[in-house]
Amino acid sequence: MSIEIIPDWMSNLEDDDVIFIKRFIQASGSLKEIAKQYGVTYPTVRLRLDRLIQKIRLSESTEGEPYIALIKRMVVNEKLDMDTAKVLIAEYKKQREQRGGQFPIELEHTGK
Repeated sequence: MSIEIIPDWMSNLEDDDVIFIKRFIQASGSLKEIAKQYGVTYPTVRLRLDRLIQKIRLSESTEGEPYIALIKRMVVNEKLDMDTAKVLIAEYKKQREQRGGQFPIELEHTGK
């Protein structure tokens, strides 16, 4: 039996996340075994698993809000700091309200 429809939470994961999940399952959920396979410490694997859990929860909590989901994923992946993310999300929501919920929001171009 093959999967014909990939769940949204899974389609938002990166390839290395899916590989990690596969290894986790094959190791029967043993973080100690995963740490050995990756050649890292147990706390490093625990942190990776916690971030993966955050990604999955974020994708479920932001369904219908792809921009907000993207911003939150960037925070989880440490590509964006939390303060900047809060500003971006607040501005997005403000612009959305001002436009009556219409999408997409066009960003002003200054020509610089």
